[in-house]
Amino acid sequence: MANSNTGLWSGGGSPFAMGSKKLGMWLFILSDTLTFSAVLIAYSYVRVANPDWPRPFDGHSIFLSSIMTFCLLSSSLTMVLAVGAAHRGNHKKTVRWILATILGGVLFIILHVNEWMGLIQAGVTPFDNPWGVPLFGATFFALTGLHMTHVTLGVIYLAVIAWGFGGRRFKTEDVEVSGLYWHFVDLVWMFIFPLVYLMSNKI
Repeated sequence: MANSNTGLWSGGGSPFAMGSKKLGMWLFILSDTLTFSAVLIAYSYVRVANPDWPRPFDGHSIFLSSIMTFCLLSSSLTMVLAVGAAHRGNHKKTVRWILATILGGVLFIILHVNEWMGLIQAGVTPFDNPWGVPLFGATFFALTGLHMTHVTLGVIYLAVIAWGFGGRRFKTEDVEVSGLYWHFVDLVWMFIFPLVYLMSNKI
């Protein structure tokens, strides 16, 4: 008597209905979510525990951080377009959209580094700051630095994918997997932006 379940799954290589690369990226995102959650909770706790928490971000800082947010949101859109082009087998458009995504990431990094330099010149360090509460510098640089590191690695990752997919070395799945990573990085910023900037402005 034939097994009625053989049509469902007969021991293939994708028991979770996805490739190993995509599954591996989802597992990485899950573990990294725990890391960012811990850092965000730590920042929130320290902020609430200090009633005299500094509010160093003026209108100009909020404007620049809003531009950074726009850069990441736009890069998420171009990443979606890149994945769509990859599914249609259009290698040239895929590479172009990935390069546009990389541009958004690079602009974000440049603006973020410029902001860091301004705070450092104002006397903010991981161990001290001119507005009291020494932990402000430590938590700010730890949280935003962790995220900026992810963005930087993402830019390098996307550059490799663009090079490989354009040269027919990578498949559509590789573009999808890189898109998952990039969307995750963008999503994390949507928590950092209001928590760190909007809730610590001078207004």
